[in-house]
Amino acid sequence: MTYLLKGGDVYAPEKLGKKDILIINNQVVAIEDSLSVSELSPTVIDVGGKTVCPGFIDQHVHITGGGGQFGFSSFIPELFAGNLLAVGTTTVMGLLGTDGFVKELSTLYSKAKALDATGVTAYMLTSYYGLPEKTLCGSVAEDLIFIDKVIGCKLAISDDRSSFPTIHELLRLINQVRLGGFTSGKGGILHIHLGALESRIDDLLTIAEKYPTLISYISPTHCSRTERLFSDCIKFAKAGGMIDISTGGTTFTNPHKAVKIALDAGVPLDKITFSSDGRGGVKRENPATGEITYTPAPLDLNLKEMVSLVRNDILPLEDALQLITTNPARNMKIKKKGALRPGYDADIVVLTDQLEIDRVISMGVLRDISQVH
Repeated sequence: MTYLLKGGDVYAPEKLGKKDILIINNQVVAIEDSLSVSELSPTVIDVGGKTVCPGFIDQHVHITGGGGQFGFSSFIPELFAGNLLAVGTTTVMGLLGTDGFVKELSTLYSKAKALDATGVTAYMLTSYYGLPEKTLCGSVAEDLIFIDKVIGCKLAISDDRSSFPTIHELLRLINQVRLGGFTSGKGGILHIHLGALESRIDDLLTIAEKYPTLISYISPTHCSRTERLFSDCIKFAKAGGMIDISTGGTTFTNPHKAVKIALDAGVPLDKITFSSDGRGGVKRENPATGEITYTPAPLDLNLKEMVSLVRNDILPLEDALQLITTNPARNMKIKKKGALRPGYDADIVVLTDQLEIDRVISMGVLRDISQVH
């Protein structure tokens, strides 16, 4: 497919002004003040008066559905590519949660491949909350090396549902993702779920201090779960680590307000990301009847919190976009994603003047999101 986007206000995510964008097959080929390529017979899309930005990257999504903490009835169904594209997410990292038994890695891999085939670039993490780690090939390193979709490993700490890993077990897993990452050329990350226990991230801060070369392999998430946890995560970020603020789930303050707290404390903008925790299970109890239901966590909160950063004058749009584009791409160590550049993948979101989703292009194809609910 060949598209020519005309006259949009382009954020790459840095503000470029009004530009034309030429897309051929699945790549951005040119971004210029004015492009005339009639000989290519492109599909011309007038995006004048609209904002054009990179497709969003969500690095923490339960693509096969979360839940299972309260019995079989609490499992959440899988999602589909249209659910992600409708909220502007064109790249996703799928993972397992507390359950690594009913929700299996083979199913997670199959879902990542299905998303790829239907318009969303999908990656996955091996293992789940606990130890011993679960893998497909026998070890975390081998999963990274031999399985195309695997870019890292999942683990939980400081949570009463975790397996309470020691610092030596953390270091062993970091070694595995590092070894598998450089052998495969993927980079490798250990994505760590943070709970609310008082141990917080003591071990991660110790690793950052003693082994600073390992910090880029550590990816803590749910960092704003509690105020004290977030204070420690700010220390981790100032030491050079990346911190992920969940836009869904438990948080001591609104995610956009947490970003302001971190920035005011001296955390560099390029060390902060948003992720949705989408499709995890949300427990609700009817106060009148006592009936308990489980519903899927929303997928659109990254966009809403990014917009809140702009609306509340915390960050200009070109900076706010980094939390869901360039920063997660860097954290996940994926190439040609998270920015609009010639040679990069043609994953593009067009926003209205109210910063709502207007159009989505993923893998170089204009997607129909009108029928997605």
